[in-house]
Amino acid sequence: MRTKEQYIEGLGKMRRNVYLNGEKIDRMDEVQMDCLSTIGTTYDEASKPENAELLTAKSHLTGNTINRFTHVHQNTDDLHKKQDMTRFLCRKVGGCIQRCMGIDATNAVYTVSHEADKMNSGNTEYHENFKKWLVRFQDEDLVGCCGQTDTKGDRLLRPADQPNKDAYVRVVEKRSDGIVVSGCKLHISEASVADEILIVPTRALRKEDKDYAVSFAVPGDWEGLKQVVTVHNLRERKHYRRGVTPGATDSYLIFDNCFIPWERVFLCGEYQHGGILALLFALFHRHSYSGCKPAIGDILLGTAALAAEVNNIHKTDHVRGKLAEIIQTTELGYAAGYTASDLGKPEVYIPGMGSVPYGPGNYIPNSIYCNVGRCLTGEAVYREAEILCDISGGIPATFPYEADFANPETGELLMKYTRRNPDMPVEDQAQFWRYMGDILCSATGGIVNVGNFHGGGSPIMEQIAITSQYDIEDRKQMVRRIAGMSSGKKDRK
Repeated sequence: MRTKEQYIEGLGKMRRNVYLNGEKIDRMDEVQMDCLSTIGTTYDEASKPENAELLTAKSHLTGNTINRFTHVHQNTDDLHKKQDMTRFLCRKVGGCIQRCMGIDATNAVYTVSHEADKMNSGNTEYHENFKKWLVRFQDEDLVGCCGQTDTKGDRLLRPADQPNKDAYVRVVEKRSDGIVVSGCKLHISEASVADEILIVPTRALRKEDKDYAVSFAVPGDWEGLKQVVTVHNLRERKHYRRGVTPGATDSYLIFDNCFIPWERVFLCGEYQHGGILALLFALFHRHSYSGCKPAIGDILLGTAALAAEVNNIHKTDHVRGKLAEIIQTTELGYAAGYTASDLGKPEVYIPGMGSVPYGPGNYIPNSIYCNVGRCLTGEAVYREAEILCDISGGIPATFPYEADFANPETGELLMKYTRRNPDMPVEDQAQFWRYMGDILCSATGGIVNVGNFHGGGSPIMEQIAITSQYDIEDRKQMVRRIAGMSSGKKDRK
């Protein structure tokens, strides 16, 4: 395994293909350092002996000790530990740890590449190609991200029916030595600071859409790939430093007739498995959300409780009720993810067939509970922000700039007039309101809420998965029996 410093040093050697606000930037540009520091926590914490059981694993391919973010789940315990690892690290950095897409994408592609080869009766080598790629990914302890979401063009049309054929990433040409792809993936978190980018389809596909059934992996600086990045940093502090300063990025990945050699291709035209790959990545990612969202819930709970304490209203009944609401959402989300881990199997749900064995034996979390947990906690994002706003009052929106507290002409006066709880140092109260401003009133705070709502799939996608996979007919028959109704299978005469 490598260190945080080695990770950042490796990024510094990559080709410059990242564009920000009209300029081409280096990956080690200062604007990306908060993001690099956040991801670097995964290296710092994994190196500590007391974290070895949670943050490292044994590779099933080589037997080497690897970072758990590069591991393929071999049993339910691996699923449990991935969820707990995510919660542990997100609490450390105060939000998203940003490395979960790599583990979620590798598990999905590992599974589907095996099934695609089996369907092709050994005429393709997708799975062997992927295993070779995975061994290097594990041994070098690389950071991966996943490019799934396409631009989609006219959202009422399927991929092959689009007037813009590049509205979804597609295979333009097949050659003896590889393929040429064109299109754009968007909203791709941390692509600008990733070593490797895994590309997977975004939806179910028809035979007519086979050119869009493509999966491959390329380094983040691959020839023919351009990244247009947005960076989500908090306002710089000069006088009153934060305890933790998170950072994040998102990229539009533009593949401009980009050549991919066959050894990096893991699906090409197998439309029957394209949709399954899309669903599996989403499923693994929603399982990760059952670790990160409870961590965010932990942070929001502490924030709400401190807001009440700073305002000296922490003993009131209405505050207690709001704290209980956050706790309920947080722990129900975690419980759903834990159950999804415990019920995990080497099986996948296929419409019309139910749960069937799928893949080479790696474990997949239970779909219903992954989707229930993600939907429940994702829909609560803005309600939780409302709770913070309610308890805080208007202070976060109008709190003076930090330099005004450092100014001798205004600093003491501001300390006098911002004090609320007489039992808490006024300096701590001011620091808290600056932090609350970061959460509720900054551009980054708004972006985080959108990401928490839509990341891993918008709630409507979880609702579709839940209702399409849950045995509603069984429940109807149960009620028919209890109510004394006919079976409903044929009309009474």
